[in-house]
Amino acid sequence: MGRDSARSPAPTGKRAERNRQAIVAAARETFIREGYDAGMDLIAAAAGVSKVTVYNHFGSKEELFTEVVGQAMGEAHTTMAEVRTSLAGTGDIREALLHTARALTVAATDPSRMALRNLVTGELRRFPQLGQAYQEHGPAHSAVALGELFGDLCARGQLAIADIELAVLQFFSLTIYPHLIVGSIGAGLPRDLADRLLTDGVDLFLERYRPRR
Repeated sequence: MGRDSARSPAPTGKRAERNRQAIVAAARETFIREGYDAGMDLIAAAAGVSKVTVYNHFGSKEELFTEVVGQAMGEAHTTMAEVRTSLAGTGDIREALLHTARALTVAATDPSRMALRNLVTGELRRFPQLGQAYQEHGPAHSAVALGELFGDLCARGQLAIADIELAVLQFFSLTIYPHLIVGSIGAGLPRDLADRLLTDGVDLFLERYRPRR
């Protein structure tokens, strides 16, 4: 549930912002360690604030969890924005896509983000709204960012993509999704296999979308 409109506005000011960030950080660690059933009193104790302070900032556990997911995914989005900027003038399309795939894979396989993803997956039956929040703050946002990057490369004549939405899914499937599948059971790909997955995935993608001259 969202914030009750009858409640007072969330606290403001430097101290309030420090408390808010402490709450979010503590909640992230607590949710990962204890699961979504972790009590708000436990989160408050970990953050060094009162339970009332937690509820002053977040009207419900769902609202707090959504903020945790949003911040975790925001870190990945920052990485993608940096990648897009760094590739603005590149002339080596293969290296550009390899760089993009590596950055996305590092972001997607961060242990805390993987743990949050698995937590959401495990709670979907009880709390389907958590899946929607994760999708909106995570994969959907990343897909838009990657689509914008592909648009940049198409505009420069380095890629020829008619359906960018489809191409984004194909790129994710060739490079990132295998990591998420094995990560869902607490495993990981061997490094040499992960490297081959990225390089061959990018090469297959280029076979499909490199402009024919």
